Amino acid sequence: MDAHPGVIFRDGPSGRRAALPYGPDVWEIVKFRHEIDQQGPEAVAAATEMVNLPAGRIWAAIHYYGAYAAEIDAEIDQAERESRDAETAWETEQGLQA
Repeated sequence: MDAHPGVIFRDGPSGRRAALPYGPDVWEIVKFRHEIDQQGPEAVAAATEMVNLPAGRIWAAIHYYGAYAAEIDAEIDQAERESRDAETAWETEQGLQA
């Protein structure tokens, strides 16, 4: 945490993960950044608007990602898999009820 001020760690069902205090996990900021067209400061401005946090906290997440990209990319992949699995389960359930 000393090397990345503004980033904390939370424990949860998926294990220990980097997050912003009183805000989203770092992977959520990075995923949002990957999904938008803006770059650099414009991307940070878009993220600050989305999560209603100061730009400095968004930059902290981005700097953490720069140091631990593989860790954050794995968390994004896991979240996307879980989302797809949940959607498939919902679609299956809807098909069974029709």
